[in-house]
Amino acid sequence: MDKLTLTRQFGIQFGIFLGSDLSVNFSTITPKKPNSALRKVARVRLTSGFEITAYIPGIGHNLQEHSVVLVRGGRVKDLPGVRYHIVRGTLDAVGVKDRQQGRSSAL
Repeated sequence: MDKLTLTRQFGIQFGIFLGSDLSVNFSTITPKKPNSALRKVARVRLTSGFEITAYIPGIGHNLQEHSVVLVRGGRVKDLPGVRYHIVRGTLDAVGVKDRQQGRSSAL
């Protein structure tokens, strides 16, 4: 796959599917109309030197400055400029503790 295909299909740039990177700082962003919330995001410095904004999914997080996180493509529709997600449960980003919405336990 070439870079254009990666960007169009997966929202991924710089030719990586998943990248482990260093978190720089954390903040909250308000979404576009008509939604209302404080969404958690992180500025992440990629190993390639680029700095991106990645969304932190789930309820609460344990990330601090200089945490190493895994980043995947996938935009957040109501946050302008946020085209990446942090993968929970990998590296320094622990999974969601005391999850509010249930997950199937039948395996």
